[in-house]
Parts: sequence; C-alpha cells; structure tokens
Amino acid sequence: MHDSEIIDLFFERSDQAIVELSKKYGALCRKVSQNILNNVLDAEECVNDAFLGAWNTIPPQRPNPLRTYICRIVRNLSIKKYHANTSMKRNSFYDVALDELEECLPSPVNVEKELAAKELTDLLDSFLDTLDKGNRILFMRRYWYSDSISDIASGLQISKNSVTVRLFRIREKLKKYLREEGFEL
Repeated sequence: MHDSEIIDLFFERSDQAIVELSKKYGALCRKVSQNILNNVLDAEECVNDAFLGAWNTIPPQRPNPLRTYICRIVRNLSIKKYHANTSMKRNSFYDVALDELEECLPSPVNVEKELAAKELTDLLDSFLDTLDKGNRILFMRRYWYSDSISDIASGLQISKNSVTVRLFRIREKLKKYLREEGFEL
C-alpha cells in the first residue's frame, strides 16, 4: 500500500491505518529501536508508542515521507527510553556511535548558545548533500539508524575495516565542513 493511502486511512480514523503502517514499516521501526535500546521488549514498546503517536498526530499532519516521519517518532521515543534505562549505567552499543560523533558536534549547551537546532539541522542536511550516495547511506545507517559496523559491512558487502575507515573520513569531513561554515567545535 502506498504511503498516501495509509495516510488517507489515518484521516478516515480507520484502525486499518495502524495495521498497514505496521505491515509496511513495522520491521524497520523495530530495527531502529532495537539498535538504540538493545532490548526487544523495550523496542516493541517504543514502536507501539510510535504508532499511537502517529495516530494522534495524523490528522492534522500529513507527513511526507511517512517512512521518515514514523522513524523519527520511533527514534525519539527510543532515545528517551534509552536515557531512562541508562541514567545510572552505560550502554556501550549505542554510546559508541554517539561517541564517534561527539568530537564533530558540540555539546547541547553550545548548540543552544551559538546556533538554533534548525540551523544545525540545515548544516547537517547541507553536509549530507556534499557526500556521494554510498557515504551518505553509510552515515545515515550508522548515525540515524544506529546500525552496528558489522551490520553495515554485511549490508553493503564491504569489510568492517572499510566501514570504520570511511566513517572516520566522513566525520573528519563533517568537522571541516562545520568549521568552514563558521560553526565552532
């Protein structure tokens, strides 16, 4: 079923909207959440909460693309759950991906002082536009979908070392790009 048809079901307030959303994007949503939380039950809870969130926000919103919209909801809920679960302990699986980006992006306090979140988002979008398709996919799989190095390597049919080296180079390009745009690290 096409995204527009699923959205139309939401506007009709049909329960079938959730069924179709789950059929089309359920596996992706569970993978995104599982990559962040590393816990099947918590991931399932976040996915269900995301579907409820979509139900509560569509209408009035008409997201396009639907995939990005539902993944953003799942990701945000999963990160919130992750922080709740790890407030006193460290989950190295997700922290490793965040630590890799830490030296490229300043702390949230600096972001609030120097640049609005929208401006940073625009800079990251612009940076991603400078990357070729392969590197953009690599970056998004690692830092948006939180895929492991192993999963990325097997999915792209390249070595883990190649993934690691390419991600390092992309982060270096990101740092350079942000500096050139006047963004202090």
